[in-house]
Amino acid sequence: MLSTSFSLSATSRLPLPTIPKFPLPTSTTFSRFSLHLPRCSLCIATEPSPLTEEEERQVKPSLAEVSRTIMELASVGTLSTTVDDGWPLGIGARFVVDAQGLPALCLNDSDRFFQACGKSSFHVGFEQSGLRNAQCTILGSLNKTEDELLLKRLCMKWERKFGEEVDKDFLYVISVERVLQVENFNEGGLWVNSLEYINAEPDPLRNFAAKIVNEMNSVHSEEVRRLCNIYVDTEFQVRDTKMIWVDRLGFDLYVFSGDSVFAVRIPFPSEVTDENGVKSSFNSMSHLAWEIEKNYIALEFEKVKTLKKIR
Repeated sequence: MLSTSFSLSATSRLPLPTIPKFPLPTSTTFSRFSLHLPRCSLCIATEPSPLTEEEERQVKPSLAEVSRTIMELASVGTLSTTVDDGWPLGIGARFVVDAQGLPALCLNDSDRFFQACGKSSFHVGFEQSGLRNAQCTILGSLNKTEDELLLKRLCMKWERKFGEEVDKDFLYVISVERVLQVENFNEGGLWVNSLEYINAEPDPLRNFAAKIVNEMNSVHSEEVRRLCNIYVDTEFQVRDTKMIWVDRLGFDLYVFSGDSVFAVRIPFPSEVTDENGVKSSFNSMSHLAWEIEKNYIALEFEKVKTLKKIR
C-alpha cells in the first residue's frame, strides 16, 4: 500500500494557545507560535520511500490503531467462510467489538450455514468524507463464548449502539489471527499481526472526527484551502481541496488539480487527544497561515512537499 512519505527531523512539541471555538477568527491580532513540520525530500511521488518506525509514530497512527478505529466506528461488516459444500459464502452482519477489538456478531437460526469454530474472515469498510473508504479484514475463527461477564458487556454495548436488546445465545465472537489494512479502494494492503491489533488503542478523536471534518469542509472551506496553500508545496495549480480525516497526529487532505487528485498528510504541531485540542490546533495553524498569506510574518518552516497521486 502506498503512503505519504516524509524525511523527518524532530517534530515540534511547543504548546498551542487555547482557542476552542469555531468559527475561525479573522482578526489581525493572533497569538504567534513557531511551527516545525516534518521535513520532506521529494515533491510528488507515486512510490514514496518508506518511513522509519520513529517517523511513522510522529506523523500518523499505526496500521493497528487505524484498524481498531475502523472497527469501533463501523456498524456493519461482511462475514465470510466456506460452507459444507465447499463454496465460500458471505453475509452482511451488524457487530460490536469487545475491549480488545474482537468483533461480536449476532447470528440467528437463519444463519445456520455458519458453524462455530470455523475459519472465517470479517471485512469492514468505513467511508471518510465521502471520498475515501478505509477498510480492514480480520482473519480468525468464529466462536461461541461461555464468558458470562463478557456476554453481559457485549449485550449492553449492542443495546447502546443499536437501540435494541440482543439474545446472548446468538452472539458469536471472531478471534483475530491477523488483519489486512487497506487505505482505500484500488490500493494494496498491509498485514497487522494479532498482538499489534489487540494492544493498539483506537484513535481518541474518532467519535467526533467526522463532525470536525464535515464542518471544516462545509463552513470553513476557505481555511482548508489556506492550510493547503501555506503548509503544502504543491508546485501545480490547485483547483480545490477537501479534508478527508483527522486524528490525534494530524489530518489528511485531497488536493484537486485538473483531472488529477493527490493525497497529502499534514501533521499537527503536537498530539491532540480531545475536541478542544483539535479545534485549538486548527485555529492556531490557520492564524499562522493567515499571517503568512498577508505577509505579516515570514514563513519559517519547510512546507510538506510529498504528495501521493490518487488518480
